[in-house]
Amino acid sequence: MANKRPVLLVGSVAMNSTTEVFERVAGALGNSARRIPDGETGVRRDWIGWQGAVFGKAAGLEVAGTRPVPGGEPFTIYRAKPGASTGDIKMGALGYAAVAEESYREFTRLRAAGKIPAGVRFEVCLPTPLAPVAGFIDSGDVTRVWPAYERHIIEETTGICRAIPHRDLAIQWDIAVEMVALEAAKAGVPGPFPAGVTIKEMADSIARVTNNVPADVEVGLHFCYGDRGHKHMIEPSDTSLMVELSNLCTAAITRPITWIHMPVPRDRDDDAYYAPLKNLKLNPGTEFYLGLVHRTGGIEGNRRRVAAASKVVKDFGVATECGLARRPADTMDDVLALHRTVAEL
Repeated sequence: MANKRPVLLVGSVAMNSTTEVFERVAGALGNSARRIPDGETGVRRDWIGWQGAVFGKAAGLEVAGTRPVPGGEPFTIYRAKPGASTGDIKMGALGYAAVAEESYREFTRLRAAGKIPAGVRFEVCLPTPLAPVAGFIDSGDVTRVWPAYERHIIEETTGICRAIPHRDLAIQWDIAVEMVALEAAKAGVPGPFPAGVTIKEMADSIARVTNNVPADVEVGLHFCYGDRGHKHMIEPSDTSLMVELSNLCTAAITRPITWIHMPVPRDRDDDAYYAPLKNLKLNPGTEFYLGLVHRTGGIEGNRRRVAAASKVVKDFGVATECGLARRPADTMDDVLALHRTVAEL
């Protein structure tokens, strides 16, 4: 049997409470998962959807209209008020720090009770600043509001790092909007988010929020293409754009990057998808995870994806391609068990 690979949970989990997530994930994976997220339950289940209320209360913004959602209800979007500069746009607490503190209290209670293994860290998953802004701000004002939200999420991470002991903390940046926009531009198709933001600007923003995190707090980069309706917003042609953005981030980030995760669509067991990984530049000590764990295709499908990836990358952990909140709740035990099985392929 091959050496067991580490397992990464990349964020949300389709369970009812933080307690349930911690207990069931720790029970299923033990020390195989070096970090456990709180599952983003409740209002956070739809990823950044709950941030709409933050923009609705922000000084310097006004309602711009609504934005349609395929298969869902339209939601309100905002723009800067006439004459408002980036400095005029002020938001209250985003909510991430408060939730993290509450979840960490439950994490420590369960660890003290022996239900979470010692040495496992509490994982806090956050959107990059561009994601909520691209989602809730009129496209003409994205570049004006983006720095304001970036400033506020730096304040949130500072609060998280102040409240939670660094030895217990891991922070993950969810890099989804960036990948969808870049892939759409590459394919020459209309993207759901504004064009014109360069890949270098994306990397520099990710670097700024990451460099704010103290060096003894773990930090991970989760590249993603969405999972609404268990389907990517746009399918990646291969791993080349993720490699390009990852390399730019690695060059711009001045503190350690603990892990990098890249998704693998369920039907990609071909060499072409993984070939660009030969150009991936990882710093010494950075863990690399591939999101190739899928129920579709059974164990043989997973075996083919592991085999194809292994031709290019020898040392990698395993994960799903995206969070699990939008999966059927009654599949969670099977998905967690599948992580263990695929880790041993």
